[in-house]
Amino acid sequence: VQLVESGGGLVQAGGSLRLSCAASGSIFSINPMGWYRQAPGKQRELVARITRGGSTNYADSVKGRFTVSRDNAKNTVYLQMNSAKPEDTAVYYCHASPYSGSLLEYWGQGTRVTVSS
Repeated sequence: VQLVESGGGLVQAGGSLRLSCAASGSIFSINPMGWYRQAPGKQRELVARITRGGSTNYADSVKGRFTVSRDNAKNTVYLQMNSAKPEDTAVYYCHASPYSGSLLEYWGQGTRVTVSS
């Protein structure tokens, strides 16, 4: 499975940005897809995740501001970022796995998001 992200960039605080991640390869083998992020000097953390059936979960820090969605026909997952904050600045990584908790994981190359104050 290959994951290719797009949509990162610079946004002002309070602004919006949408990230996309297209999956290819053995896509039938993946179920939850989502986004992690890693800020400088910090550990990588889960931002949001969505199952093939549409169940979602979010980090508390982004609830109400970010929305994860998925187009199974296009094998693509999205992250709509609204009301961006400087603390959202990080490299965002697309993630996929066969099931939650699987030791087999797939990662994208990362896309940088910078939120200016």
